[in-house]
Amino acid sequence: MKKTLLLTLMCMALALPAIAQYGYPYGGRPRVQTVGRHGNEYIAWHRYYFGLRVGMNVSHVNSESPLLDGSSPKTGLNIGLAAGTQLTYRAPLFLETGLYYTQKGGKSGSGHDKFTYDLNYLEVPLLIKYKHFIGNQTSIQPYAGGYLAIGTDGNIKNYGTRTAFSSFENDYFNRFDGGLKIGCGVGYNMLYLDASYDIGLANIGQDNFDDTHGGCFTINLGVNF
Repeated sequence: MKKTLLLTLMCMALALPAIAQYGYPYGGRPRVQTVGRHGNEYIAWHRYYFGLRVGMNVSHVNSESPLLDGSSPKTGLNIGLAAGTQLTYRAPLFLETGLYYTQKGGKSGSGHDKFTYDLNYLEVPLLIKYKHFIGNQTSIQPYAGGYLAIGTDGNIKNYGTRTAFSSFENDYFNRFDGGLKIGCGVGYNMLYLDASYDIGLANIGQDNFDDTHGGCFTINLGVNF
């Protein structure tokens, strides 16, 4: 999986400069237009955008249950599509959502006592993003919001007994996850880079007496159209 992730990121990094050299009309600084009966001025932004994203997760699982606790970080792939729409012509404020396949989880122990938890999801974020331009084609884009996710696959691996079993069966992890997402992106022309952190609020463990929550730091590289 790590080799696949590195190969994907390398291909993306090599391809993006070739795409960007043609320019991108939606990435430049907005222009002021005069509209309305009284000639009121407002900043005219392109109202919609779509994007491709690929990146890396560093995630963990914190649990009151020793069986489910995976507080050591685990890496995984994050890949998906983004779509945004401008909320108002008066400000560069956008609503962004999308659909991602994201690999999360955690690790615990070492040697014969080592466990790994693979928790892979289809995830839908819902974010409010502000675009602040610092040049003709460069923007800083802080954002905040939430996410909802449904588990698709994943295994718990017990290295001591050399056994593996489904993460979402046998009273281990719930398939539903949700929480808060905060982050900041940087746009240059049509290229995009961001970093974010997911704060899991849902109890992803099937034990009602022990709380289990996930956390995930993500770095994404992509393009906007």
